[in-house]
Amino acid sequence: MNAKVIPFNPLDKKNLGTSIALAILERKVRSLAELAKFDGAGIYAIYYTGPFKAYRRISELNNNGVFRAPIYIGKAVPSGARKGGKTSAIGQPLHKRLTEHAESLCATRNMDIHDFTCRFLVVDDIWIPLGESLLIARFSPVWNSLVDGFGNHDPGEGRYDGMRPRWDVLHPGRAWADKCQDRPENAEDIALDVETYLNGFDFPDANWFHFSEK
Repeated sequence: MNAKVIPFNPLDKKNLGTSIALAILERKVRSLAELAKFDGAGIYAIYYTGPFKAYRRISELNNNGVFRAPIYIGKAVPSGARKGGKTSAIGQPLHKRLTEHAESLCATRNMDIHDFTCRFLVVDDIWIPLGESLLIARFSPVWNSLVDGFGNHDPGEGRYDGMRPRWDVLHPGRAWADKCQDRPENAEDIALDVETYLNGFDFPDANWFHFSEK
């Protein structure tokens, strides 16, 4: 009995997502502290190479110019929604989002913005969520999966009754987060969770993205 062969479909959602993921991994790594302005929306990956003890494994995997372990993956979409095949003026949402992240890192008392780099890819807006979700699924970045809150915005006056994000407990400094309610865990507890998580995670090989069995 012959084995069933499934024809390759380049338009399959998984294969389209793979092509986006491969494209961003081929992009040049740039300093998050010195980003020139650029137009477009899309997806991005942030990498860490600094001395923070809990992220030691990440730093090791990102040394020597080989960036294997993003600490955070995100997206920036155009303002407004696609309606009738048309999209609102795109502007610079991807650059703006990366700049907001840089400001968050500069506000902390235990991180150095110069230890962070990024890759980004300007993508047609209908493919942005797909590319981001598949990248997160493949790399499970610690700031996406375990230490929540890096991408949060100031909730505004009268909305500080929620708990402080884990990210802000581990990396204090953002003024709005200091107004939120205390968590039942401290920075040492979270750092231990991070080390355990990273030591048990099997990071993909450098510059390779693979979703399915051959």
